[in-house]
Amino acid sequence: MKFASRVEKIPPYLFVEISRKIAQKKAEGIEVISFGIGDPDLPTPDPVVERLRQTAGDGPNHRYPETEGLPEFRSAVAAWYNRRFGISVDPVKEVISLIGAKEGIGHAALCFIEPGDIALVPDPGYPVYSVGTWFAGGECHWMPLREENGWLPDLEAIPADVADRAKVMWLNYPNNPTGAVADIAYFEQVVEFARKHDLAVMHDACYTDVVFDGYSHPSFLETPGAMEVGVEFHSLSKTYNMTGWRIGMAVGNADMINAMLIVKSNLDSGVPQAIQEMGIEALETTDEWLDGRNAIYQNRRDKVLRALETIGLHVDPPKASLYVWARVPEGQTSASFTEKILDECAIVVTPGNGYGQYGEGYIRLSLTIGDADLDRGLERLIQWSSK
Repeated sequence: MKFASRVEKIPPYLFVEISRKIAQKKAEGIEVISFGIGDPDLPTPDPVVERLRQTAGDGPNHRYPETEGLPEFRSAVAAWYNRRFGISVDPVKEVISLIGAKEGIGHAALCFIEPGDIALVPDPGYPVYSVGTWFAGGECHWMPLREENGWLPDLEAIPADVADRAKVMWLNYPNNPTGAVADIAYFEQVVEFARKHDLAVMHDACYTDVVFDGYSHPSFLETPGAMEVGVEFHSLSKTYNMTGWRIGMAVGNADMINAMLIVKSNLDSGVPQAIQEMGIEALETTDEWLDGRNAIYQNRRDKVLRALETIGLHVDPPKASLYVWARVPEGQTSASFTEKILDECAIVVTPGNGYGQYGEGYIRLSLTIGDADLDRGLERLIQWSSK
């Protein structure tokens, strides 16, 4: 049996390998504490779950949903964007529901990339940007994210001939894995670059509402001209602790949204309508709830920062996202340090090189770990380092 080259060339998905290592340690009777995967441990808000209970029995919700999403859900997304970012979008033409942002990001390349086309992809970055490109037959031009540049792509470093051939640029702020942020001034440069080279900007904005110290992150679509060149992917997974419910949205340029509708309507059957009802409820959740949830993550962030400082790791404190991105000790690689702390103190972190070659020399720690486990894990690290 011969498989398609697109399957054979793709490396194993990073978090599948992490889960395998955790299972192996547990099979050996070792208690593993994982800082590896960004999956919120905090529960979905009670009113959101209650909305599912109320609507699960409704007859229409037992049938195929429309791919683009319920009109009520898309209107709720538009209202949320207006309330949160001050942006007015057309819920009919400029919003589409997604089976989680990952699904939309993976499908998006099929709208723009033909065999041999180029996508500009951040490195380190979420693996689905590159995998979606490869599945569509495209090629990736890696945009290095470097600490000295604030983890932002240097647009001037992209060769002009590459930029002219590129069809898509992927961005992600607040950033996974680095925790970096971007401002409107930088997004203005991106819009100008996209216009100059006639490419589509795909902005993954899934972490805009996981923020610390009173910080507020903008939407790419707030930028003048952004709606002409871009689409923003968002998700209720990280904002409202709904990873298991698989619901998100894409918002932006109407022609780009329509292209996504064409692809999705032929490949999936949309988000279950009762889940969309949950999404509507979530999008109406109060800022007070978000502030309280973010305070929990901020407390965890601060504990992680103190512990990493104690054991001598350099960290730029993140203003947003669920992650702490730390430089490994001198003489270690991402993989060697990750394996060392797994073997010697049963702590799982994510090696930075799992997100691309420019992630080498760093590790990522997720804040989505219960407080008791977090405290025990950090204490293990401190005790291990002191030896």
